[in-house]
Amino acid sequence: MKIAVTSVGKEMDSQVDPRFGRAACFIVVDTETMAFEAIENANIAAAGGAGINSAKAVIDTGAQAVLTGNCGPNAERTLSAGKIKLYTHVAGTVAEAVEQFKAGSLTEATGPSVDSHSGMGQ
Repeated sequence: MKIAVTSVGKEMDSQVDPRFGRAACFIVVDTETMAFEAIENANIAAAGGAGINSAKAVIDTGAQAVLTGNCGPNAERTLSAGKIKLYTHVAGTVAEAVEQFKAGSLTEATGPSVDSHSGMGQ
């Protein structure tokens, strides 16, 4: 299964970025082989639409789930429309987050975890 994890860096030992739409990177991980690819987020400094465009970028990777700190309503709706499972309140390193996901210790989100535009001030 392919999952996308928001990250502040390009490595598995990078910290999970607490923001979805304005995350520095998305690390797409194959949970069976642990092979990964880091994708820089072109929407980090977008004036608007960062959540929606970031969600579209993740959908285009073929990921089936997203692990992140927080996710706003526009991104959450876009991910949901793309049949992507969302896990919020994730912290630690990307590698730790993936292991928590594989162990089944993360809870799937039932909606957004923050209001619109909450990541703009960071």
